Parts: sequence; structure tokens; C-alpha cells
Amino acid sequence: MEQVAERGLTTAEVEKRTALGQVNEVGRRSSRSLSAIVRANVLTLFNAVIAALWVVIMIFGQWQDGLFGLVIVANSAIGIVQELRAKRTLDRLAVVNEAPVRVRRDGEETEIPPRKVVLGDLVLLCPGDRLLVDGEVMESGGLEIDESLLTGEADPVHKVPGDRVLSGSFVVAGAGSYVATEVGDDAYAARLAKEASAFGLAHSELRAGVTKFIKYITWLVVPIGLLLIWSQLNKAEDFSQAVTGAVAGIVTMIPEGLVLMTSIAFAVGVVRLGRRRCLVQELPAIEILARVDVLCLDKTGTLTAGGMNLAEVRPLGDDPLTAEALAALANLEKTPNPTVQAIKVANPAPSGWTMTATVPFSSARKWSGADFGEKGAWVLGAADVLLTPATPEYGQAADLAATGLRVLALGRVETLNESLGTVEPRALVVLEQRIRPEAAETLRYFAKQNVAIKIISGDNPESVSAIATSLGVPGGQNAVDARTLPEDDPDKLAEILDTTTVFGRVTPHQKRLFVSALQSRGHTVAMTGDGVNDVLALKDADLGVAMGSGSGATRAVAQIVLMDDDFTSLPSVVGEGRRVLANIERVSSLFLTKTFYAIVLSLLAGVIGIAFPFTPRHSTLVNALTIGIPAFFLALAPSNERAKPGFVPRVLRLAIPWGVVCALAVHLTYRLAEARAATPEECRTAAVITLFLVTWWVLVLIARPYLLWRVALVAAMAVLFALALAVPFTREFFALTLGDPTDDLVAVGISAVAALALTIVFRVVRRVDKSQVQDRPTDTLEV
Repeated sequence: MEQVAERGLTTAEVEKRTALGQVNEVGRRSSRSLSAIVRANVLTLFNAVIAALWVVIMIFGQWQDGLFGLVIVANSAIGIVQELRAKRTLDRLAVVNEAPVRVRRDGEETEIPPRKVVLGDLVLLCPGDRLLVDGEVMESGGLEIDESLLTGEADPVHKVPGDRVLSGSFVVAGAGSYVATEVGDDAYAARLAKEASAFGLAHSELRAGVTKFIKYITWLVVPIGLLLIWSQLNKAEDFSQAVTGAVAGIVTMIPEGLVLMTSIAFAVGVVRLGRRRCLVQELPAIEILARVDVLCLDKTGTLTAGGMNLAEVRPLGDDPLTAEALAALANLEKTPNPTVQAIKVANPAPSGWTMTATVPFSSARKWSGADFGEKGAWVLGAADVLLTPATPEYGQAADLAATGLRVLALGRVETLNESLGTVEPRALVVLEQRIRPEAAETLRYFAKQNVAIKIISGDNPESVSAIATSLGVPGGQNAVDARTLPEDDPDKLAEILDTTTVFGRVTPHQKRLFVSALQSRGHTVAMTGDGVNDVLALKDADLGVAMGSGSGATRAVAQIVLMDDDFTSLPSVVGEGRRVLANIERVSSLFLTKTFYAIVLSLLAGVIGIAFPFTPRHSTLVNALTIGIPAFFLALAPSNERAKPGFVPRVLRLAIPWGVVCALAVHLTYRLAEARAATPEECRTAAVITLFLVTWWVLVLIARPYLLWRVALVAAMAVLFALALAVPFTREFFALTLGDPTDDLVAVGISAVAALALTIVFRVVRRVDKSQVQDRPTDTLEV
């Protein structure tokens, strides 16, 4: 094992183990395999039902009535193509997002993709690294591993040579190395993912709602379909007509395109965000940010750009070792964080400084230190942590921080250990932070959208407040020191969070508490971050958003990764979420209105014992013009409507009464034509005219707001139906027979009355929905 620690594997050993399949190949959570995509789009319950009904029509009916079978081909093909486009986008970005793994091979340090790690590789670790495989620690320089995502234990675990480490954990402090003992699907995190015990996907209210619709409809279709089949067989003198009528009712009850439109909306959203270099690691995440009412922002790396500039070093006293001590501390770490890197660039390593003991930096301690033997023990960290409030040095640091600068203190201690004793201040280290130029505009966007902003940082409260104030954040001047917050009183903590915008000196543990407290008040919380101290909060938030340049652990747990660190991408993500939710709600109302009018017509036909009022080819024509074609365009249209909870009941409140009104209008038209001794073909044609007009009016109501392209779409559908009636070939193909004009005029008149009823229902339901939103208690702070 000592030899492995020195040189790592050889090239020949790596090639041999790769050939044996001992590599870290695991499936990405961001996309499905090709076979899974095909199965998901082809092998569905509705496709099976429609295919069976198509076979029945081909045997007993006319082939024109089997046009609905094309729905299977169209739905499956469109769904597969769109999801494959999304898969290509996700996989391409996922490869870019992969944090390279540092390994030692042939005695040389090298970076490789995670999937190239083989069994026995010597993996090197530094703060922020995520452990991708299981292993045994070989070297440890104050190595601390956070295993909370796996075990639930909040405190980091010190690791020494010989200790076991698990994939799914991450480094919070120190450095070291370990030998990979379990890779690929054998690794601990991969096994947990399979069991879905620790790495569950984000909840999607949209998909859950569609699943509920399908479940309810399945329970209704079976008994009503059997009733319809029985009534048609008893009523019709011709067996083929009975079968055709029963199939028409059952096919119309099935919302065959609803799942397709939902999948397309998600897939197109992924592609659009991919073009903006946003990696969506869990598809439901697209809709979550549309529901977010609180956005927690980590200052460093989010509001400020990565990296800092060393502004000045202010000596405190005349200790001749101060400058060299600062340089020695800054040059200890091979992979320093941005703060230490800024100091390191300006201060080359001094000679004669040999470290005998060290305490690595961690976000919880907020300082690091080293013992240099005869030259003493030195510490470097947050000024308000290392210095005593009563001292003038503390006041100087506070004054500098109030201008937006980051201020560190350099000091000497008698002995170096984690329980910090008295610090003798030797210098203040002042660093300039780079505010992202796009941050102010993005914050204004969220303010207009009534999304509460919470700026949460581990920095000095005065420094965070200065940054927030410069960005125009309301309440930014009133920063709270998180060390004063009541962690043991969740209700009190939630109350403070609701009324305060800026928090400083927040520990990683507190960030997690903040998310939980806000969620306890009914908020949907998004959290952004880039550092290892943000990991736990990102994991617990409803939506975690990581920066592409952030730590590997941060990018691993986030649902969305901004690959270019472009904070302005967040409004685009919000827009995509709102587009998906608003548009799927629209098309759901269309599809479910069809389902419910088919259910009511089937019940009427079954109970009263009359022929079903139209055939499958009629249903195909009307559904294509009032649902299929328009739904495709409406599902992909831009939208900026604020997402509201209650997707399922809101859709049903419209679809059920609309379905009843449409069914009664069609039934009345058919019965009146039948009473006037019209032929069955003429009765069905009159019913089809009414069916088109009432469902077209549903489309008119759903298509709001009336933009030019929406008006053109709705008008085009009306023109196409008129052509189907006017052109002899299409009229014959769709079995439309225009008889006595009186029947057609009656159909138009009944449709006009039904349209008025549909409009009244629409306005009443919208008024109810609006009042429920206004009456719903909310603690959202508008900024």
C-alpha cells in the first residue's frame, strides 16, 4: 500500500483494469437511456387501449374510422424525438459539468473524468471535492469528510490513514488521498441511488397531477366503456355500427395526448435552457423555480464573481515576522480557496518556514492555522472571529467591512489546536470583492415577481450589508449576525427570516436550518451557492442552483447548474418553469374537457339507449382541429404567468362543467335532428357541427391572452373545419352529410347558447380561483 501511495497505478495496470470493466461507469441522473425513452413513449396504457380499439375497427368497421390509430404513431414519434433532443443536450452539458478527478498515476498527478477512475486508483482530495468512489484513506493532512448526505450526521468526520471513506460524501477541510476499493455500481452512493433512499428526484406537481388525471379517468373509462358497448350492441341493428359507436365513445374518453404534451413541454424546456448553458439535472426542477417564492442567495460566487484582489495588508504592531507568516500560511495549501489564492498571488512562499502542525480552514471554524516551530503558531481567518470586540483592531476591521471589503485577521497563538485560545493580532488583510455586473438587474427582476430575496453569507454582516445595499436590495442595510439567532426555536427563527433580508456569519449548519424554517412557513425555497459550505442547504432546498465553477460536491447535489456562472440565467429558468406550468394547464383543460364530454355522452347513450352521436372519424377530425394541433402550439408558447398551487382541482373545476355543457349541446342537437326525421348520417353531421363549435369555443377561451399568433391559430382551425364541410372529397371522407339546413341552423343556435354557458363557467371559475389565491395565507415578503 505504501508503494501505491507513492506512485499510484501504472498505465499498464489502468489498462488491464479498464479491460476487466473495473471502472467507475454509472448512469447519469440527468437523462434516460434510449431504450428507456422508447419504452416510456410506446409502451403506455393508453397506447395499448387505442391499439386494441384500432384492431377492432379494422376487423368490424371501415378503415376511415381507424384514423385515430395514427395517434399512437404520432404521439410516440414526437415524444421520442423531443426527449432524444433533450437527452443529447443534457448529456453534452453533463460531461462539461463533470468535475475532473485528481489521481496519481505512474508517480505523476493527473486529472481524469470521473468515469475513468478504476479500481485501485489513488485519488487525491482537497476541500470541496466530492468522493465519487469508496475507498481507504492513504494520506491525511487534517482531512475532514462530511458524510451527512449518507448518514444524517451533521458533524464532519476526521479521517486518518486506514479509515474507510464512502462515495456521496465530500471534503470540508484539509487534504489527503485514498485508494479506490469500490467503483461504478458497487460504490455506496450508486447502491443508495438504486434503492432511492438518499437521492430522490425533485417532486413534480405537474407530473403528479397528470398521473392523477390518468388514474381517475382509467377508473371511469372501464365501467362506462362497458355500459356503452352493451347499449350500442342492443340498440344498433348492424353489428359494425354498434362497434363503431362504442369505439368512438371510448377513444374520445382517452386524453391520449396529455402525457405527450407534458413530456414535450419538459423536453423543450431542457433544450432551451441548455442553449443558455443551464444544466437541468432533474427534469421536474424546471417547474419548481416557477413556484419559488423565496430565493436564498449565497453572496460569494453568486452576487460576487469568483476570485478576489488583495487590496492591502495593515500591520498591527511591529512584529518582523508578520509578512513572512502571512506568505507562509497562504502557500501551505496546494488548492487554496479564492480568498487564500488572492493572498498567495501577491506573497510568494518564504524560505525557512517549515510547518509542524496545521488546522485546515473550514466554513464552520472560519479560520485556519499552522505551527512553524521556532517561528511560532499563526492563524488566519475572519477578523470578527479571531479578534475581541473590545479591542481597537476589531473596530478597524468592522469599519473596513462596512464598506463592502472582506477583512481577515492574521495573529499569533501560544499553541495551535481547534479550540482557539487568545489571539495576538498582527495584521488586517483587506481583500476586494468583485460584484457581478448583472446581479442588480437580476435582483430587480425577482423583486418585480414578488419573490423574496434572502442574502445568506458566512462573511462579516457589515460587509454583506454593504454589498446588498450597493445592489439596491431593500432592507440590505439591516444585516443580522447569524451568531445571535435562536437556533433552538424554529418558530422564532422563521419569524426573523420572514422579516429580514441580509444575514452574515452564517454557518453551513445554519444555512440548512434557514431552509427548513422557511419551508415550515409554507414557502417554496430555492438556494444558490458554489462552495462546499452550501451543499447541505442546496440538498434540502426545494430547488438547488449551483454555479458551474463551484465545488464538485455543490454541483453534484444541485438540480440546476449554471454552467457559465451567469446569474442572469435564473430569470430564464423561471420563465421556462412558468411556460411549462401555464401551458400544460391550458392543454390539460382542453384534453380533459374532451374526456368529460365523451363520458357524459357515453352515459347518456348507455342509459337512454340511443346511438352514440358520432363515429371515430368525426372524433378524429374535431379533436385534431380543437385539441391536437392547437395544443402542440400552446404547449410550447412563451408565458410569464405566476405559477399557482392547486393544479389538479383548478383544471377539474373548468373541465368537468365544460364537458357537461358540450355533451348536453351535442346530445340535444342529435335528438332534435332525429326528431325531425333526419337520416342517421344527417343527425351525426349536425352533432359534429355542434361538437366542433362548442369545443372550438373552449379553445377560444383557453387561448387567452389574445396575441396575434393565437388569434391566427384559432381562426385557422375554424377555416379548416369549414373546408372539411365545403370540399366534397373531405366531406365524403369524414362521412359528413349536409341535409335540411334547419338542422344545421339549430346546431349553430344550440352552439351559441352553449358558448355563452361556457363563458359564464369560465368567468365564475376564474373568479373563484382568484379569490382562493388572495385568501390563501402567505408569509411571502415582497421585495
